[in-house]
Amino acid sequence: MIKFYFSFLLVFISFAGIAHPEKPIFPDNFDQVKLVNAFPNPATFFINFEFEANQNYKNYTLYIFSFIGKKMNDYMVDGTKITVPLDDYYRGMYVYQLRNQNGMIVQSGRFQVVK
Repeated sequence: MIKFYFSFLLVFISFAGIAHPEKPIFPDNFDQVKLVNAFPNPATFFINFEFEANQNYKNYTLYIFSFIGKKMNDYMVDGTKITVPLDDYYRGMYVYQLRNQNGMIVQSGRFQVVK
C-alpha cells in the first residue's frame, strides 16, 4: 500500500513539473522589470528609492504604508531618486507602492526599519 502511494506521488510530481528543474514553472511574460530599488534595506535613518532612468514617471506617486496599513507618506516622482528620512518611523516592516496616474499599482515592495 505504501509503494502505491509513493509511486502515485512520483507520477503526480512529474506531471506537475516539479521534477523537472530545467523547465520553468512560470512563462517568460511573468518576468517584470524592476522599476524601483529601495536601499539600504534594512534602513536606520533614511531610505533611498532609486527609479530606473529610462522610464517616464510623469504623474507617478510613491506611497509608503506601515505594515498595518497606515499611510506614512506619499511622494510625486519627479526624478530618478527619492530620499525619505525615517525620523517619524518606528522599528518594523513597511510597504511601498509605485502607482501610475490612474492609481494602479505598478510595483510594490517592502523594507525594514531598525532603530
